[in-house]
Amino acid sequence: MTTTEAYLALNLLPGIGPVRVRKLLEAMGSPQRILSAKASQIQHIEGFGRELAELVANWESSIDLAVEVKKIEERGLTVLTQEDALYPKLLKQIHSPPLVLYVWGTLTERDSNAIGVVGSRQATHYGLTAARKMSFQLAYAGYTVVSGLARGIDTAAHEGALAAKGRTVAVIGSGIGKLYPPENAALAERISENGAVVSEFPVDYPPDRQSFPLRNRIVAGWCTGLLVAEAPMRSGSLITAQQASDMDRTIYAVPGNIDRPTSAGCNRLIQQGAKLVLSGDDILDDLMTLFPTAPMAPRLQESLPLVELGGDEKLVYEALGTEHLHVNDVIEATGLPPGAVSATLMRLEMKRVVRALPGQRYVRLV
Repeated sequence: MTTTEAYLALNLLPGIGPVRVRKLLEAMGSPQRILSAKASQIQHIEGFGRELAELVANWESSIDLAVEVKKIEERGLTVLTQEDALYPKLLKQIHSPPLVLYVWGTLTERDSNAIGVVGSRQATHYGLTAARKMSFQLAYAGYTVVSGLARGIDTAAHEGALAAKGRTVAVIGSGIGKLYPPENAALAERISENGAVVSEFPVDYPPDRQSFPLRNRIVAGWCTGLLVAEAPMRSGSLITAQQASDMDRTIYAVPGNIDRPTSAGCNRLIQQGAKLVLSGDDILDDLMTLFPTAPMAPRLQESLPLVELGGDEKLVYEALGTEHLHVNDVIEATGLPPGAVSATLMRLEMKRVVRALPGQRYVRLV
């Protein structure tokens, strides 16, 4: 049995978990030795009694490791343990790091330089725009955007990172074979091609009320900092922010109107010491202060080479010329549908080659 298979077996056992496994490893040295131990050798270890000791000692009668390994192979997944170099460095340091990470896609060393982005599932246009823009900026600058694939802010965060052709990781609260929410299956596919979908749960583990808080600790622990884009006072995002704060991560929050219930949680975080941010630049500036030697890509589009603009982006950019133009003038000049022009202008704004002005007017920056 390989080390990875041994960790998979321990992860499949109900009621054990990372903290108890750490106690077993301290006593026995390796996961293989744990699985070959007798109940009498286990039951006196801290956190174990006779019942749990019997469960571990008789693990082969409780789980089917071969079936799980087959599911992993059929889906083309990889499995990381804390002994693997690509296991996220900061995640390894939390109180209860996952025993295994099921990975659909590819993780790289640069994914340890990550920012978490979380927020409400019932997000407003304001929150979605903020999450999408800031995730675009962070991903373009070389950071991996980590979120939870949920509806609302999570979806916007992943989409923003993908639009920047950057990396993003979705940490889910179910097995990879039971993606939730199901309508994000296509998004998960795209993420797997430009990052990874990650879970600590067995392949066909269904989502439940307990699995999402466990997922949130991974998002909080993986990242250098956590951005809350929009959250009401009663929000799981605030719990994730508290977890991240307890792990000594930096908390960033997008402010909102004081009479906007959907921003009340973010405003309270700022009141309690979270860093108020208005753009991805604010986060990047803070990260450069905290980690001045951290490798980063060039700053956000101070000069995106024009040759990298193609299709509608190049057409809209060139239509702007050197004047401040109203969006209707851009539509007339390009002949593109209004929706396509609006979407293209937003992409160009996030790439920092155009700026939005009052009155639906736009100007080129470079």
